[in-house]
Amino acid sequence: MSRLPIILASTALLVFGIGWWSIDRVGKAVDRQQGEPTRAEAPVELPAPGPEPAPGARSPDPPAPPKPEEPIYTEGPQTRDGTGKYYMGREIAFVMGHQAINWLERSNREDEEAPSKAIAALALKPTDVIADIGAGSGYYTFRMAPLVPRGKVVAVDIQPEMIEFLENKEKKLGFNNVEAHLGEVDDTKLPAESIDAALMVDAYHEFSHPREMMQSLFRALRPGGRIILLEYRAEDPTVPIKPLHKMTEAQARREMEVVGLKWQATHDFLPWQHFMVFVKP
Repeated sequence: MSRLPIILASTALLVFGIGWWSIDRVGKAVDRQQGEPTRAEAPVELPAPGPEPAPGARSPDPPAPPKPEEPIYTEGPQTRDGTGKYYMGREIAFVMGHQAINWLERSNREDEEAPSKAIAALALKPTDVIADIGAGSGYYTFRMAPLVPRGKVVAVDIQPEMIEFLENKEKKLGFNNVEAHLGEVDDTKLPAESIDAALMVDAYHEFSHPREMMQSLFRALRPGGRIILLEYRAEDPTVPIKPLHKMTEAQARREMEVVGLKWQATHDFLPWQHFMVFVKP
């Protein structure tokens, strides 16, 4: 039998197979170009479309930008005894420097301000820890120290010269329950919940950063602790003190309450000053 037909048939089958393989390869290449997934490519899932807006419906407004916070302090007209810096509508007064120690220690201060009455009204317990904020020469500090023999008086001031004066005076008087403490203009630097009370005598109105100072004092007070604020009465024109170095009760209450202190009482038994009491809840 001739082998020619067998050879021709085999050749035809080979040509047909090569042609089919070529067509299949080309078809897959075209499929890939058209985006058909391959084994190495997972199909991409598109997010489902949202609900169609109702005819005539208004597109939602974009969220409003946050309102800028109001500044704590503002600048304004600078008066003769002021800094031109305002807090809650009040111009902050210039600080009385260590050069005024003699005025703080004047011999007729008892006649003019009756500090002995103010100290008695503090009703301190022997174990109390009280901070004298803006202690200055320590006029009140060393009069309170004998009343807290098992406690102490922390005399806080921001002027190193005052701290040095207080330390020398403590040694001279022989007290061992007075601590001279250097603070900063915006922080008393007192530990949290370390004091039972704080006294400020004609000093608060000079704080350059009253909000921050009172926040630090609020932290330093123990729960139920008191702030005693003595300020010359601005409501009384006969008080012989410059206007910026006086405060009204209403202004003092606004500034104390904004940091979380609660007003308890205001007494006017002193010749020139308000005696105001605030409490930490």
